[in-house]
Amino acid sequence: MENFHYLGKKVNAPAKQLDTFPKPANVQTLKFASNELTSVCPVTHQPDFNTVTIEFAPDKLCIESKSLKLYLWSFREEPIFAEGLAAVIAADIFAAVSPFWCKITLVQNIRGGMQLSVVAEKSSGIFKGD
Repeated sequence: MENFHYLGKKVNAPAKQLDTFPKPANVQTLKFASNELTSVCPVTHQPDFNTVTIEFAPDKLCIESKSLKLYLWSFREEPIFAEGLAAVIAADIFAAVSPFWCKITLVQNIRGGMQLSVVAEKSSGIFKGD
């Protein structure tokens, strides 16, 4: 069994660490979606509610979903614009699992009559199909 920090354990706080495990054979793409990503506007300090979709093509590692939930929770009190949030998530996913590519799509709930969608992508420059 893998050495997970959070899976199978009681956790009452957000966490920045992403647990990983070896990619099973023939897995090409992973996609996670959550409508529970919140952060704080760095100017008004009002909460921002977001839907996030995380997609990546794993090379050797996958992300364990409980650690991802705790990771997303860690942004709850963080003052950051949506554009920065998408970029940080892309960089952190890339750092954790070194995928061939990752794509983060963040859709902020409508506020003031405006809806914002942001896409952040990061690539190794190498694509390998299994």
